[in-house]
Amino acid sequence: MAKVFAIANQKGGVGKTTTCINLAASLVATKRHVLLIDLDPQGNATMGSGIDKQALERSIYDVLVGECSLGEAMQFSEHGGYQLLPANRDLTAAEVALLDMPGKEQRLREALKPIRDNYDYILIDCPPALSMLTVNALVAADGVIIPMQCEYYALEGLSDLVNSIQRIAQALNPSLKIEGLLRTMYDPRIGLTNDVSAQLKQHFGDKLYDAVIPRNVRLAEAPSYGMPALVYDKQSRGALAYLALAGELVRRQRNAARRETA
Repeated sequence: MAKVFAIANQKGGVGKTTTCINLAASLVATKRHVLLIDLDPQGNATMGSGIDKQALERSIYDVLVGECSLGEAMQFSEHGGYQLLPANRDLTAAEVALLDMPGKEQRLREALKPIRDNYDYILIDCPPALSMLTVNALVAADGVIIPMQCEYYALEGLSDLVNSIQRIAQALNPSLKIEGLLRTMYDPRIGLTNDVSAQLKQHFGDKLYDAVIPRNVRLAEAPSYGMPALVYDKQSRGALAYLALAGELVRRQRNAARRETA
């Protein structure tokens, strides 16, 4: 059964979508079957996967409001090699539509149940707010991957996010946990970067991924071509960093499974 990870941070511009697209493609490169769910009305993960968000006949919105099955809305990212559940601005209306629906926080989890055995990993790109969409992602997820920049304001927002995750775990999804923290746009030449990184290591220990994602022009350019960095420039520092993250994620999952069976 697939491991479901929400890629979440209430702060925008920290690399959530970049992480979703490139981690998905890197996991595919390790021969894993991957589904990427775009749960952000901006539809950036959809466009970055090479799918035109303006031309969608079905999207994650239709799945959440019960107008189609997950399979009917699914697309395939040729460049990324993963399945995609796309999004566009229609998803904005889901916030209102879900309010009157029974089990509104569980809609995504229920939609995923029939297909979880088909994948090794399901990644959910969350919007930059604790909205009903993000709540659906956290209720459906086994764990949360938090991309963040090593800067002062990021630390402030992180405590709010951790509190939100704990509240969701207590009220709606007892198995939810922080899977890992990912340092993005990382530049070790900056003193504050190293200070914040040290604080993260102190507070979160082995929850902090060893892999770090550098500031990289190729990572920034790739989405405009509708492809992950691994396809756009497989030798770029950004592409290699996400391959390292995928390897680390797979190893962690393997070790956790061994501990459970020991």
